[in-house]
Amino acid sequence: MDQGKWQRTPPSLKKKTMNIKTEILIEDLIKRTMQNLNKAEQLCQLSVEKLNWKSNPKKWNALECIEHLNIYGAYYLPEISLQIAQTPHKTPEAYFKSRWLGNYFANMLSAKENVKKMKTLKENDPIGSKLDKTVIEQFIDQQKRLLDLLGRARKVSLNKTITGMSITKYLTLKLGDTFRIVIYHNQRHIAQAFQMLSEYEESAKKPEVV
Repeated sequence: MDQGKWQRTPPSLKKKTMNIKTEILIEDLIKRTMQNLNKAEQLCQLSVEKLNWKSNPKKWNALECIEHLNIYGAYYLPEISLQIAQTPHKTPEAYFKSRWLGNYFANMLSAKENVKKMKTLKENDPIGSKLDKTVIEQFIDQQKRLLDLLGRARKVSLNKTITGMSITKYLTLKLGDTFRIVIYHNQRHIAQAFQMLSEYEESAKKPEVV
C-alpha cells in the first residue's frame, strides 16, 4: 500500500478540516474528558445487574460499551505517551490544523444525534464478555491518564507530533487529531451506555404480562 497516497488530501475533502487555537482545543478536550470521567463515576454507583442488562442480545450493555473503550485506550494511551516523550517538535504552535483523515474519523466517531452506525472489528468487540465494575474502574483510570497527557501535550506540537493508528500500520495521525478521535469516541459510547440504561428504566416501568 502506498502510504503517501493515503495521507494526501482528496480534493473533495480539502475544506473539511479543522483550524483552531491550540489552547482552545486542549481546553475543550479536557472538558469533554472530565465529563466522561464524571459519567463513568455515575456508572460505578449502579448495580452490576443493571450494567449488564441489554434490550437485545445483539446490542452492547453498559459494561460492554465501556470495555470497548478500554480496548482502544490500551493502544492509544501508551502510543500518545510515547510520541509526546520522543517527539523532537517541542514548540507548540498557536493553531492546530487537522489533517483530512483525522478530521474525517473524529467527525465520524463524535457523539451526535442520528449518528451513523459503524461496524466494530471483531477483536475490539466485547459482546458476550463476563464483565463487572472493574471495567469502569479501568476506564476511570484511563481518563485520569488522558487528562495528564493533555497537560503534557501543551509542551509539544500537536501538528508535527505523529501517532500510529490502531486499525492499520499504514496510516498515521497528527497528535491533535488522535486526541480528538479518542475523546470523541469515548463520548460516543458513554452516551450509548446511558441509552441502554434508559431502556432498562423504561422496561422496568412496563407491567408484567400474565
